[in-house]
Amino acid sequence: MHASGDRVVLLTEDGVANGSADKERVHGERTPLHLAFSCHLSNRAGELLVTRRALGKRSWPGVWTNSFCGHPAPGELITDAIGRHAARELGLRIDPVENELVLELPDFRYRAVDASGIVENEICPVYRAVTDDAPRPNPAEVVETAWVRPEDLARSVALTPWAFSPWLVLQLKELAVLEQISVQKNLDVEVAT
Repeated sequence: MHASGDRVVLLTEDGVANGSADKERVHGERTPLHLAFSCHLSNRAGELLVTRRALGKRSWPGVWTNSFCGHPAPGELITDAIGRHAARELGLRIDPVENELVLELPDFRYRAVDASGIVENEICPVYRAVTDDAPRPNPAEVVETAWVRPEDLARSVALTPWAFSPWLVLQLKELAVLEQISVQKNLDVEVAT
């Protein structure tokens, strides 16, 4: 019997669940497509929480990444998985309403190979939430945290992309496009009025 979160949801190429597998065994050189999520936390001052993956992590140890990521267990809602992982990795309580949890990139998908040959192959919806609570990182998951200005993070990623997780690099590009579209829509509305 596996504890909640020890299994991942396997997916067909078109994103339909088609079974589950042990999380540790599924991640290797031929990782099948599976379901995950990423969450970006910001505070009311507009800073983003970035975390540095623990050095003991099997894949991408020691790299900076978004606030936290994870895999929903079979039958678990992604919003519940977000709450579970926020508590386990950062000691934070994330409530969908209270923390303004928003799905930003529902169809984000990526495949990446780390230096040891471990493959990530995920459909990984990307969420944003807001908190002013101080993280209390679990050292088995997170070795360091920092609240940073979005423009400083973008500059660092552009200059040293290898210091960051590949999913963060890709997500920031897609989130920036969304923000540009939003800004353009607001400009269009102002011009039209």
